[in-house]
Amino acid sequence: MISQDNSHSQPDGTTAFDGIYTPVTAEAHPYLHTLGVQFGTCPAGQARTLLPLTASHMNSWGITHGGVLMTLLDVSMANAARSLVGDERGVVTVEMKTTFLQPGGVADANIEAFASVVFQSTTMCFCEAEIRDGERLIAKASGTFKYLKIANSAAQLRRMCR
Repeated sequence: MISQDNSHSQPDGTTAFDGIYTPVTAEAHPYLHTLGVQFGTCPAGQARTLLPLTASHMNSWGITHGGVLMTLLDVSMANAARSLVGDERGVVTVEMKTTFLQPGGVADANIEAFASVVFQSTTMCFCEAEIRDGERLIAKASGTFKYLKIANSAAQLRRMCR
C-alpha cells in the first residue's frame, strides 16, 4: 500500500522514497517519455512511478485508458525487477495479470504506481504492483519477468519481429 505521505517506511524506520520524481528521457524510453512517466528513487526490489494525467491519457468516457494503467503497472514491476541486477541485464515481461478495481484517474490528476519483487531466481523475477489515485486503489497487477543480457538483446528482439 502506498502511504499518503509519499513515503514507504523501511523496517529500520527510515524513509525509502524522497518524494522526488525524475521524468523519463526520450532517449531512454521514447514511449514512456511520450506518456509523461516519471520515476521515483526506491531501494532495491521496489519501484515507484508517477504519471501526471492529461486529456491524451483518457478513454472515450473521460477516465484513464486501461492500456495506460497497464503500461504503468508493467514498467513499475520491470523497474523493481531490474533494481536487483546490474546494468548489464534487463528484463522482458513474460506474463502479466491485471485487475481493474475502480475507474482510473481523470485529466489533471496524478496517479502513482508502487511495485515490489515477490521472488527472484537467477533467470526470472516475480513482482506485484498497484496504482493509486491518492488513497483510492485503482488497479493491481502481478507479473513475471525474464532477465536478459543487455549486450545483444535489443538487436535480437528486433530481428524476431521481422
